[in-house]
Amino acid sequence: MIQKFSPEVQKQLQYYVYRLIDPRTGKTFYVGKGQNNRVFEHVNAAIKFSENEDEVSEKISQIREIKSSGLDVIHVIHRYGLTENEALEVEAALIDAYPGLTNIQSGFGVDRCANNAEILEKNLSLKEFRDVKTLKYCIIKVRNATVQDVEHGDLYEATRKAWRGKLDKLAQMQYVLSCVDGVVRDVYSVTKWMKSPKEPGRCMFEGKRAEDSVRELFVDKKLPKKYVQKGMANPLLYAEHCKK
Repeated sequence: MIQKFSPEVQKQLQYYVYRLIDPRTGKTFYVGKGQNNRVFEHVNAAIKFSENEDEVSEKISQIREIKSSGLDVIHVIHRYGLTENEALEVEAALIDAYPGLTNIQSGFGVDRCANNAEILEKNLSLKEFRDVKTLKYCIIKVRNATVQDVEHGDLYEATRKAWRGKLDKLAQMQYVLSCVDGVVRDVYSVTKWMKSPKEPGRCMFEGKRAEDSVRELFVDKKLPKKYVQKGMANPLLYAEHCKK
């Protein structure tokens, strides 16, 4: 089983997008982008990962299960010879195409993911919301598929858990803007932030729908461009004035 590319091949690959496949099921469980030997680093990391670590990701757990069964992860280079920006776009498209991945973060440009033409016409015609510096809030980008997976399509349940973030920082956030497909669908007033009991290293909140005076400022308005730029793949973002 190949564990690294030769130097000559690495040069020709440039940036590439890859998939990790579980040989037991034939299903893709992770999509990523990188250069050189990035595609092989996940298996190496899973092998070296200490059993005493506080957090074992779903990806690492799956790789360990594959290795324990006597099999090897299948590494597929989906597209190569790319620039970094091209790789970001291809990676994001594949993440959309393979539901149920172990990726922690959504792909680049998640707000431009696959969508119904009529919904796009409606969403892209909306105005951007303006930041309100008198309010402390964070933005959580929720994938439409995640909402559909929750019982009765409950947006609140899909939004409130579980996200990577520092609890002491999140505790300062009074409101959460729930954003789907680049549009704020609702705003929740937070009563309590806490660590997730089921997902180590992640946080969740309890709350209720915000008062109408606050919802009117954000609901059915687009995320400003400053919140959908490159480098903002994390689904949890702080309002610009709440970053410090």
